[in-house]
Amino acid sequence: MRYSMNDFRFRDVPSAVSFLEIEEGVLARWREGNIFHRSLEQREGAPEFVFYEGPPTANGKPGVHHVLARVFKDIYPRYQTMRGKHVGRKGGWDCHGLPVELEIERELGLSSKKEIEAFGIEEFNKRCRESVLRYVGEWEKLTERIAYWVDLGDAYKTMTNGYVESVWWSLKRLFDQGLLEEDYKSVPYCPRCGTALSDHEVAQGYTTVTDPSVFIRFPLTDAENTSLLVWTTTPWTLPSNAAAAIHPEVSYVAVEQDGERLILAEPLVHRVLGPDAKIVEWFDAGALEGRSYKPPFDYVSPEERAWYVISAEFVTTEDGTGIVHIAPAYGAEDLEAGRQFGLPVIALVDDDGKFTAQTGPFGGRPVKEADSDIIEDLRARGVLFRAETIEHTYPLCWRCDTPLLYMARSSWFIRTRSRKEDLLASNEKVTWYPDHIKHGRFGDWLANNIDWSLSRDRYWGTPLPIWRCDNRHLVCVGSAAELTERTGRDQSALDLHKPYVDEITFVCGECGEHMQRVKPVIDAWYDSGSMPFAQWHYPFENEDTFDQKFPANYIGEAIDQTRGWFYSLLAISTLLFGKSSYERVVCLGHIVDKDGRKMSKSLGNVLNPWEVLEKQGADALRWYFFTVGSPWSSRRVYMEAIDDVVRGFMRMLWNVYSFYVLYANTDSLNPASLETVPVSERPDLDRWILSELHDTIRTVTNAMEDFDATGGGRRITQLVDDLSNWYVRRSRRRFWKDAGDRDKAAAHLTLYECLMNLSLLLAPFTPFLADELWDNLVRGSNTEAADSVHLANWPAFDESLIDGALRAEMVATRKAVALGLQARTASKLKVRQPLAKAVISGSDATKVERLKALIAEELNVKDVVVSDAPAVDGASATDGGLTVTLDTSLTDELRAEGAAREIVRAVQNLRKKSGLAVADRISLGLEVPDPMWDSLSAYREWIAGEVLASEMSRGRVQGAQGTAEVGVDGVKVSVSLRRA
Repeated sequence: MRYSMNDFRFRDVPSAVSFLEIEEGVLARWREGNIFHRSLEQREGAPEFVFYEGPPTANGKPGVHHVLARVFKDIYPRYQTMRGKHVGRKGGWDCHGLPVELEIERELGLSSKKEIEAFGIEEFNKRCRESVLRYVGEWEKLTERIAYWVDLGDAYKTMTNGYVESVWWSLKRLFDQGLLEEDYKSVPYCPRCGTALSDHEVAQGYTTVTDPSVFIRFPLTDAENTSLLVWTTTPWTLPSNAAAAIHPEVSYVAVEQDGERLILAEPLVHRVLGPDAKIVEWFDAGALEGRSYKPPFDYVSPEERAWYVISAEFVTTEDGTGIVHIAPAYGAEDLEAGRQFGLPVIALVDDDGKFTAQTGPFGGRPVKEADSDIIEDLRARGVLFRAETIEHTYPLCWRCDTPLLYMARSSWFIRTRSRKEDLLASNEKVTWYPDHIKHGRFGDWLANNIDWSLSRDRYWGTPLPIWRCDNRHLVCVGSAAELTERTGRDQSALDLHKPYVDEITFVCGECGEHMQRVKPVIDAWYDSGSMPFAQWHYPFENEDTFDQKFPANYIGEAIDQTRGWFYSLLAISTLLFGKSSYERVVCLGHIVDKDGRKMSKSLGNVLNPWEVLEKQGADALRWYFFTVGSPWSSRRVYMEAIDDVVRGFMRMLWNVYSFYVLYANTDSLNPASLETVPVSERPDLDRWILSELHDTIRTVTNAMEDFDATGGGRRITQLVDDLSNWYVRRSRRRFWKDAGDRDKAAAHLTLYECLMNLSLLLAPFTPFLADELWDNLVRGSNTEAADSVHLANWPAFDESLIDGALRAEMVATRKAVALGLQARTASKLKVRQPLAKAVISGSDATKVERLKALIAEELNVKDVVVSDAPAVDGASATDGGLTVTLDTSLTDELRAEGAAREIVRAVQNLRKKSGLAVADRISLGLEVPDPMWDSLSAYREWIAGEVLASEMSRGRVQGAQGTAEVGVDGVKVSVSLRRA
């Protein structure tokens, strides 16, 4: 139904607003009306826009960086829903992995894997399971409060049997393709966590460190007093030295110094030994290859030949000495060289990152801590040539900040390198925001891809579903049903976690031997990257659903996920389905503090999101995130910046909204019942703002289609500024006219149309404020309208209403006004003082010809003249092709009118202070000297009309509700009033 004119009233809108109260009221309305789920239901059967939720881990409380990611994950699904798409938003929780284990270790006071095993894996994993959803309530509360619409009631969990079973199915697919294999490789290893890491995990933990830089003598056994000069930054690897490598195409020399000969690469002599170094002999690489030397340590006596010179292409002359110490037990290149030359793998470091007992005095010591003692040992024995330090980047464990060790270990790998071209091809079909990520940060990562180190020697994770017998035969199990078939016992209720799966054995089909599961669990990133199919328990059920919702049209997370979730999603889907699991991805920048520093507890600069939400609300934080800069730029987040959003954009919009409702209610004016005034018959000002409105709809629509929330938000900001600082200010008098006036109707219809469309445009950006406007303005005037703006359709722009010429004219007109005001300021003449003339000249002057009346009103001049050149003396201001010159000479008549305007301003201020409504009539008293009273005679009727004075008398009004004094043209005037 629609309300009639005489019984109509919008909900009153106070000028002073609490956005917190507004948001709480809207939240309650959403809950009561089940608006989110209704928005999904009403689009059932519509074309799908597929969104994937990257699963957070709920064993910690959410921070302000989570708000950033979640609001960007919210805005585009909201927009696409309003565009008529069905956008399912299934939530998810990441449940496995080291973060969970480390939290439980801290709670239990455990510090090693041995202590975990002594405590009991079953109980330890039980504690992990209980902890992963510990803060789900906090996450759900924040998620609702920031208006992130995602279905957490049906969220997938990576620890459920159904999810794990889908992951097992995918691993069996890879195994059957020969893409999942065990290998002995040098891998980045965390001694604290006791497990290897994948390359994309390592990429997340680099930091700048200071390490030793040591030059060591490797004395040749066949030349007296002659040594290879070797350089390393990892002294702890020297006890495992097996060879020294030179480059096959580099010239080497012997330098005589202090009675000994040192051999190093010729290009590095002066850098290492100084400009006075004396070269006494030259060698080609072949003359050094195969020569033996005395090792820096001889804790072992390997069976294979060791401690001689080999050649390797990876040796460089960019730093060091051009001779590289080779320890196949550690570095990847070292291991490869060891295999090529048959070198021994001298492993002297245990799983805890400590030296074994074989290393004598270093036994039991953490290797990095032993560096200084190793250097002193080398110095004491005369092996050390020089010791310095070097600052460089070094990888730390991204979860516990322990320095990683590169160690040769047996691990399970996914052979992603063999499918590198497929991964690159998948990436070519993805649209990245920003675009440079595609072939930059992400593309480079794929181009230099190495095999995925999948296995983790931990406990709480998806078990690697591979069983092995004593004869090394392997079976990869792809489902609980397969376990049932192989064991002959129903395994449908088996918890697919350690230690329960470790108890499952069966007979090898090839040799009849006993088969047992290998120990590792898998990288938790594989879990999260499996969500496109595992969230549906595919392929065991929901095959149609998966087909319908694969790939995703859109995903978004922080930029560091290029080597995390973004990579795992693309890699797994490419290996399984031949294409990426997402079509578009928005990379978000990081959160920093006011000074640009990374937020951390140690710096004390972490901003609790609830501090912002409880002070300024969610819309302010959302708007700031969307409009402060490009999504992929770092964001400085601090309370003052959010305050500026509220004081600026939000209050500016609120004031326009409050203004409209005030005057609509004053006349009981329902816009739905107004006589339509065709746009073509409305004044220039109306047609201009409607042109700006429809250009805004067009611009924001295009921006949102291009996933450019920032561009869209900034165009909305401009429209609201146009409304507040030009349209409403220039139209204010039109709203005061008598009911039934056609111009007044045009003004109401125009402003209502702008506010109604703004509520639609703002719905994805500031969902609370948008729904407040919709509920009052649209629902309030037409109960047949949608219950919420979030159940409405996105607005369509009308190209015919976008008047480019009028927009250009208004730009020039506003520029002329700004220049005129600048000239007034320079001449120290208040705007309320009328002037005789403004002359507008310059190449752009003709653009203002049609809108001179607006300029005259805004500058308070009697006449506006467009001329080739200023024809009057006075104050002037110029900008580009426009000059405005004001005639600043004042007549008595102009002074009198200026005085009248000053009095009106004083009365209007007094009305507000006295608490009068805008429509209240008053009795007005003016206490002024005789000369001024006489000069005001021509303006008394005008003053009365402006301030709604039923009567105006000289002197103080009896029973005054308010009084004030004001200086007018150097004369003191007393004003008094009361409600008539």
